[in-house]
Parts: sequence; structure tokens; C-alpha cells
Amino acid sequence: MAEFSPAVTFTRDLIRCPSVTPADAGALDVVERTLKAAGFTTHRLLFTEPGTPDVDNLFATIGSGAPHLVFAGHTDVVPTGDVARWRCDPFETEIADGVLYGRGASDMKGAIGAFMAATLSYIERHGAPKGTLSFLITGDEEGPSINGTVKMLDWARERGVKFDHAIVGEPTNVDALGDTIKIGRRGSLNGKIRVIGKQGHVAYPHRADNPVPVIARIAAALSDYVFDRGTAHFDATNLEVSSIDVGNPAVNVIPGEARAQFNVRFNDAWTLETLRERIAAIVTEAAGAARVELEFLPSNAVSFLTQPGDFTSLVANAVKEITGLTPELSTSGGTSDARFITRDCPVVEFGLTNETIHAVDENARIADIDALAAVYERILQSYFA
Repeated sequence: MAEFSPAVTFTRDLIRCPSVTPADAGALDVVERTLKAAGFTTHRLLFTEPGTPDVDNLFATIGSGAPHLVFAGHTDVVPTGDVARWRCDPFETEIADGVLYGRGASDMKGAIGAFMAATLSYIERHGAPKGTLSFLITGDEEGPSINGTVKMLDWARERGVKFDHAIVGEPTNVDALGDTIKIGRRGSLNGKIRVIGKQGHVAYPHRADNPVPVIARIAAALSDYVFDRGTAHFDATNLEVSSIDVGNPAVNVIPGEARAQFNVRFNDAWTLETLRERIAAIVTEAAGAARVELEFLPSNAVSFLTQPGDFTSLVANAVKEITGLTPELSTSGGTSDARFITRDCPVVEFGLTNETIHAVDENARIADIDALAAVYERILQSYFA
């Protein structure tokens, strides 16, 4: 059997734990066992919340005092879908032509494996850091994100733990390892609209109240509205109507109600509160005298930005030294747990490429996993110099 680097071996060990959110399936044991052997103090944290699944999490730390750097990420993964469509068992892994296949390879067990390999190599070369290094690993990033990172941060804060900077191992790169660092993320808000009409026969419209033209006006108004034209580090806020439904199979019946739902990805010009207020005003104006119900779904996905500075430069320089690429400082993409960490300290995201995340035959190049470990070790060397 071919021998692989520690980063690749750790990644395979993690993938072989079928930790489909919220199940852990032994993934955190792999991380905890390795870090304990390297001298870390570890805490397993089980958090609960009514109506949500219990989630196991891991906080591990070595060293003391400032500066305090956190490696943050998640060991939970999304479901595999139809296993028959995979080239291999998604939780057994296969390596072919320098590529490692398996659920979580790029999102983000490869980064966790690289975190671990980089840390062990650094400690072997330099000993414990002159400061503090911690791992904050959740099993709830792909789930509701309620019993994971946010509660771990609360737990740490209550104990007087102060973080100076954090790196999240989300797969940030688009085409090649080293092309993108995330320094922020857009927020996300979901909403539902219900227009209440009166059912009736299409031949007697005066006896009915058709909600379809109203929902159409509202959808058009929301879609056409220019929320902003972008900010210094963000693209423009964007609202997408994702469904319109009247539940009406008959062409000769005016429906009694019409429903729509939408999502907004918003930049740092908005808060959840100001965005809700603006959307409500748009809906009210478009609806006119019609009876309309507007519901916003609960959201903890706010936009955030880590201003470019010494820390982002340190990470970017490490990336360039190892990969030869100058990374773009980006705020594109979806949400991540970095949105919680930003409340405690500046945070950036850097991990593997993202072309196969959540897909059948998710994979990561072995060379990229090893290079990522080298980037993380270079960051540790510079940060604790």
C-alpha cells in the first residue's frame, strides 16, 4: 500500500467517519486523539436546543497568552445523495491519478486534515507556540448552525478566553489552490409572501378576488428593486424570487390565494433589521389594497468584513510563498461559520478548491491537501515568530 502524507492520511481517516450532519460518527475522536497526543488540552462540548438536534463539538488548545490564533472548521458533511452514482463508497475513499474521492474531501475534511498536519509539524520543529493555538471544530455547520460554533464561542467567552485571529478552512479557491481568500461574506435572508384572494369561477370574476396579478406585481417589484450598487468590498445586494405557487390545477378556477418565497444575499450596507423594513415597504406598495402576509424566516446569517491589514497580509503572503499565486481578497459565495467568529476577532477563510463541494464524487487533489498543510504551517511560523 502506498504511503501518504500526514495531511492526506488524516483526511482519509476523517472521511471514513460518515458524519452526515448532525451525526459525528467518530470524526471528532480522530481530531481529539491526535491533538491530545501533541499536548493539547481538549474539551468535548455537547450542546442542545429544543427543536434542533444535539451536536457534539471540540475545543482544543495549546500554549498560553497572546497572541491567540484559532483554526476553525467543521467535520459534519452533507448527505451523499444516490450512492450508486459515486465512483466509490463516499465514506471509504478512493485515490486515483493523484485525486482523493470521498464526501467531505474538499468541504472540509481536507482542511481539517491539513490543520492537524501543519500543527503537528510546527510543534515538532518549534515546540509549543509563543502564544496560544486553538482548534474550534463543530459538527453543526452544514445543519442549523445553532448548537455549534456560536455556542462554542459563548462557552469560551464565559471562561475568559480571548481570541486574536481566526482562520476557517472553508474551500475558498475557485480554479487553483491559492487564488482566493475570503475576508467577508454576504448575509442571507429568506422570506415568504401570501396573497389572500377569493376563489371563484373565471367566468364570474366580479364574484372572486384574483391573487395572481398581485403576487406577480410583488414579485416584479422585489426583483426590479435596486437595493444598492455594491460597496467597497462587496457586490450589490441581490434578491431572487425562488418560487410562485397558487396550488391550482384547474384553468377555469380563480385561486383563493397565491404564495411566493425569496432569498436575499446582502452586503454590509444592510442589517437584517433595515433589510426587512425595506422589503416590507416594497411589498406593501406593490400589494396596494390586497390582503398580504409577509413572513421572514429566522436568520443568523449577517454580512461581515475583515478589513485588509496585517493579518490578511500575513495569510496572503503565506499563500503566495507556498502556491506562487497572489490570492484575491473576496467576499463572494454563501455563508459560513466565520459570520459568528467575526464577533470575537478578525477572521479569514482559506481552504481547498470548491468545484466539487456537495457534489457526487466530491474530491480533492492530494497535492493541494499537502500544499494547504504547508500554507497553514507557514502561517503558524509567521504568526508566532
